[in-house]
Amino acid sequence: MAKGEIAIKRLIKNNFALAGVIEALLLIALVALILSIIQMSYIPSIMSQKESDHMDVVENQFSQLKATIEMQSIMGSIDADNPVVHTMMSSPITLGSDKLPYFVTMGARGDVVIKDKDDVTDYKIKFVPMSIAEYSTLGIPLTSIEYTAYNNYYLGGKNIKYILEGGALILNQSNSGEVMKAGPAISVENRSDSGYIEIYWNIPVFVGAEGKKTTATEFSNCYIRTNYSNHDIHTDSDTSSIKILTRHLDVWYEYLASNTEGLLYEYIENGYVDVDIVNYDDMDPDSPLCVKIQPVAPYDLRVAVTVVKIGVQTGPGVT
Repeated sequence: MAKGEIAIKRLIKNNFALAGVIEALLLIALVALILSIIQMSYIPSIMSQKESDHMDVVENQFSQLKATIEMQSIMGSIDADNPVVHTMMSSPITLGSDKLPYFVTMGARGDVVIKDKDDVTDYKIKFVPMSIAEYSTLGIPLTSIEYTAYNNYYLGGKNIKYILEGGALILNQSNSGEVMKAGPAISVENRSDSGYIEIYWNIPVFVGAEGKKTTATEFSNCYIRTNYSNHDIHTDSDTSSIKILTRHLDVWYEYLASNTEGLLYEYIENGYVDVDIVNYDDMDPDSPLCVKIQPVAPYDLRVAVTVVKIGVQTGPGVT
């Protein structure tokens, strides 16, 4: 065989080997391209939906927590001497959502904070007059249980809060404001034919356990443990005003006075009561704003208020 023929055969063999290498590199590049498209285009959407589903879970859990506290408040108010009503009940809260395996993702995390009667001296509900000595001067503390979700994808990665305050469940979305998802335990009775409107209100006041007011675990569940402690009752046939001093001013005002579904809108329209946002101290224009409810003459405002102390603490759950 001639030397030229041998060289040609070797070249053909080398080309075949090189073609195999190029083919493998192209397959790797194709797989990398597909994974990049999935990572950039689809994974954020999947993770956003995952975090959205988690928010739905937390909302349902907070609704159950609200119902549990209301049940404990009612049962304790009816029969405080029965030891059963003092039993601690546990409500789960799913703090975060985990990341996806095999892809570059970040799981959402969350934390729970209890702001009890010792933590919220600036926020209160003030009835004038008030017959319960403990609340006659400073008002009833507007305590809360707050969950914050630190999302990475949902709504552009904005933080979302669920807040249980004064018996109301509030949703706070940092990019679109706040809304009251469920109102507090308030009912209104129209006695305008007798010259008055009566408001019934069951107000929980949270009492936290020192060292157990905060849970800040990444993705696991935690439990919020609550129990009835004691209660006081305030009634008055000639209430001059109710002031709600809160960080969530617009939400409370909308709940009470909205011209579509406001709790007191019918009574405002008929001229029985007035609801407005005013300075907490009538004599100080620099005092913080509050929601104020007051009767409109010649009508009176009567109240029947049950203030229930609820013991609250957080604890770890199952990871």
